[in-house]
Amino acid sequence: MLRVRDPHVDGAYGYCPFHAITGWWCPACGGMRAINDLTHGDVVASLSSNIFVVPLLAVLLVVWVRWLHRRWQGSDIRPLSIGTRTVVVVVVVATVFTIVRNTPWGSWLAPA
Repeated sequence: MLRVRDPHVDGAYGYCPFHAITGWWCPACGGMRAINDLTHGDVVASLSSNIFVVPLLAVLLVVWVRWLHRRWQGSDIRPLSIGTRTVVVVVVVATVFTIVRNTPWGSWLAPA
């Protein structure tokens, strides 16, 4: 899908409702661009598009590979349990990231 439309073109996949209403970049703004850059092997451009999404994708990839490995071995597949502490940390980091990327000091975190 990312090969059909270039997310770097303004409005290629629509507009972020949060950004349209508030004028602020949300934590996911630039995420499609980051994934598109990763599919082209450009890690630096990906980090420039959204530095929050790239590590999140790495964590999701590790979780998925572990699940595949357990499934392949026939191990008991338990549902993924995410602790309250993990949820709180992710929400706090996403909130701080959103606030900082929308300040003059964090403008380098805005989507490129």
